Amino acid sequence: METTIEIPVRSTEVDYLGHVNNAKYLEYMEWGREDWIKQVGYSFDELVNRGIGTVTVNINIDYLGECYKGDLLVVNTRPLKTGNTSFVMHQEIFKKDSGIKVSDAHITIVLIDLTTRKSMAIPDFLKELFQEKRNH
Repeated sequence: METTIEIPVRSTEVDYLGHVNNAKYLEYMEWGREDWIKQVGYSFDELVNRGIGTVTVNINIDYLGECYKGDLLVVNTRPLKTGNTSFVMHQEIFKKDSGIKVSDAHITIVLIDLTTRKSMAIPDFLKELFQEKRNH
């Protein structure tokens, strides 16, 4: 399942060069992942209540273009693959008005047991949901 959110660029997200600071792209993508988990039927709070944490362990991002104050951005988020203890999300950011892609990223996330603080196998309820939503 792919989800999409729209984000307006605010003046506080622009650096001294007049474009969106690179770190903000990561924040926009985090919001996209939070929306994705909500759209597949869960929330990070619910996972925490089940003793499950998510840890971003790797981000590979290509910055393809500049964004400016006032731009409306579209963040697309979709699952790419799952492993035993981790999954990879693919995220892209586009300028809504022109459709120009401004970033492309793969984010690897590991699940951890919040009691032991060690990686854990993806529980069946989450793996099934992830795979089910991915196939639609």
